[in-house]
Amino acid sequence: MTPERQAAFRMQLEQMLAELERAEEMGKDGQKPVELDQQSVGRLARMDALQNQAMAQAGGRRRAAAARRIAAALARVDDGSFGECSDCGEDIPEKRLEIDPTTPLCVSCASG
Repeated sequence: MTPERQAAFRMQLEQMLAELERAEEMGKDGQKPVELDQQSVGRLARMDALQNQAMAQAGGRRRAAAARRIAAALARVDDGSFGECSDCGEDIPEKRLEIDPTTPLCVSCASG
C-alpha cells in the first residue's frame, strides 16, 4: 500500500475516532444513575428511565469497543502493518479496508 493511501486511511480513522468522541459526549447524560422522586413518578416512568439508561450504557460500550478497534488500526498504521492480515500476513484488499478500515483480517481469515 502506498504511503498516500495509508495517510488517507489514517485521516479516515482519525475522523471516525473524533465522531465517536462527540457521540460519547452526547451520550454521557443518558448513562448517569437514574434519580427519580419515588412519590411523584409512576412505575412505568421509572421502568422507562431505567430502560433508557441501559440503552445509553450499551451504546457507550459499543462506542468504547469501536474506539479500541480504531486505536488498534491507527497503531498498525504507525508500525507499518496496516493493510496486512494479522493472521496470515497477506495484504487485505483495499476495497475491504474502504468498507471497514479497522479490520485486521483478510476475508479468508475472517471467515475461517
